[in-house]
Amino acid sequence: MDRTLETPDVADPSGLDGGPDGRLTPAAQHEVLTEGCGLFDRSERGKLALAGPEAVEFLNGQVTNELADLRPGEGRYAAFLTHKGKMLGDLRVLALGATTGSSGPEGPVEELLLDTERVSLQALFDMIRRFKLGFEVELHKRTLELALLSLAGPRSGEVVRAAADGELAPPLREHEHTAALIAGRPVRVVAVAHGGLDVFVDLCQVDPEAREAHRMAVLEALVQAGAQPVSTEAAEVLRVERGIPRFGIDLDEGTIPQEAGLNERAVSFTKGCYVGQETVARLHYRGKPNRHLRGLRLSTPIPSGAELHAGEREVGRLGSSVVSPRHGPIALALVRREAGPGDQVSVGPQAAPAEIVSLPFG
Repeated sequence: MDRTLETPDVADPSGLDGGPDGRLTPAAQHEVLTEGCGLFDRSERGKLALAGPEAVEFLNGQVTNELADLRPGEGRYAAFLTHKGKMLGDLRVLALGATTGSSGPEGPVEELLLDTERVSLQALFDMIRRFKLGFEVELHKRTLELALLSLAGPRSGEVVRAAADGELAPPLREHEHTAALIAGRPVRVVAVAHGGLDVFVDLCQVDPEAREAHRMAVLEALVQAGAQPVSTEAAEVLRVERGIPRFGIDLDEGTIPQEAGLNERAVSFTKGCYVGQETVARLHYRGKPNRHLRGLRLSTPIPSGAELHAGEREVGRLGSSVVSPRHGPIALALVRREAGPGDQVSVGPQAAPAEIVSLPFG
């Protein structure tokens, strides 16, 4: 039985990089993402489906957020941890009804769509396979069977409505989702933070050689409806400005959710037991995290991984590092608590000066 996941070549999964967005400057792409509707491809993200009548009960005992009250058409953000409370990854959980095409509040949840960073996909897959024994659940791979096109900007809802076949009211609350057709292809439209939308293109029933044509048909329909393709680099700038960390870049297997500022978004303190709960609860109620996710205003662009020093002491390492058209060189980092907002640090072997700031970037 196959115990590993597909790892296709995704160097340029979108067909967007080096395409139409190549004619836009970074500043113009940033303007599209913040004032219009920018389109970028995230199909390389890892995706699994967990089906069966006990899918919710099982996963609720594995992740940090409450899933027991999920209804079809709703979703949650959560983390999954080691027994010591350290992160193995984070994920978005979308609840579906009897079929992948159903949505709405009626009926039981019979399938959960799990969306995670590619770097944490294998750990999520292994965790589910290891602990699902005794539960009536089935695990299915979906990375290659679901393309993911992301829209960011205040015109995202308008664009999806215009692209959809028939009437569509895009979901507004984060993680809520609805089924639709775009260019005759089945999709699932999911609300994300700051008014953006994700469009999952369902390729499950499509022959592998025809999947790219189906994805491109939906992409082109969104462009015709007013979306402007932008690079993934431009989308990363917006993410850093908003102070949203990525597992595998800003967070790793040594991170506790509270250090990354994820408690409010990803952790329930009223649900039943889950793996790693004791450490997370003890730190929340009795302790202080040793590190905090911070922003850095850099004096010059510096690659990820550079050490941060306050005097002679290392206080962190640079995570995501970008050049923002609005803020200049900026970055995210997990910084030890003795170095706080307003403090000056030196970065990298050249000891470039930088200022620690609170997130998001103002």
